[in-house]
Amino acid sequence: MQIQYALELLGTLVFAISGALAVKDKSEDWFGAGFTGFVTAIGGGTLRDIMLGSYPLSWVGDMNIIYTILFGVLLTSFFNKFLQKLRKTLSLFDSMGIALFTVAGVEKALSMGVRWEIAAIMGMFSAVFGGVIRDTLVNETPVIFRKEIYASVCLLGGMLYTLLNYFQLERDINFILTASFIMSARLLAVKYHINFPKI
Repeated sequence: MQIQYALELLGTLVFAISGALAVKDKSEDWFGAGFTGFVTAIGGGTLRDIMLGSYPLSWVGDMNIIYTILFGVLLTSFFNKFLQKLRKTLSLFDSMGIALFTVAGVEKALSMGVRWEIAAIMGMFSAVFGGVIRDTLVNETPVIFRKEIYASVCLLGGMLYTLLNYFQLERDINFILTASFIMSARLLAVKYHINFPKI
């Protein structure tokens, strides 16, 4: 569980930063930035836990998640200009967040005994729902409704994780390989404008 927990906390951190940065693009309201960072960080995990019937919700039962979110918001306040530059370079924080939350979500779902298909979907929900809330709060079209490759790469990553798990690849290596695949695919799609065709 150690690497899964570390990845979930790291994903929480980068999503908190992503949410806070989204507000700082638009105003100087630090309470609003903190609130948006908070709901961005917990949104996907909350939806996953509710759908899996896992209580208490992960952030309710673990104060380390709350402390991690607060740390992310504080990092954004102290290093805002530097982080804004990184954010504009390949959507770094969002890509890290979806990669880490996908693998953590799939692993949690598998640990609760669901089928591999459901586990992959839970990983996708864990990854994208926080970003949907963030974009909605800052009055932007959620990224899953744009033509960008986003939720699909999370679903593919979730399926990859379950496949490697089926072949009994060592768990920590599976975490790292799958997260690296999702993050790399998302960053390459952003850099080279690889999109789905319009319907």
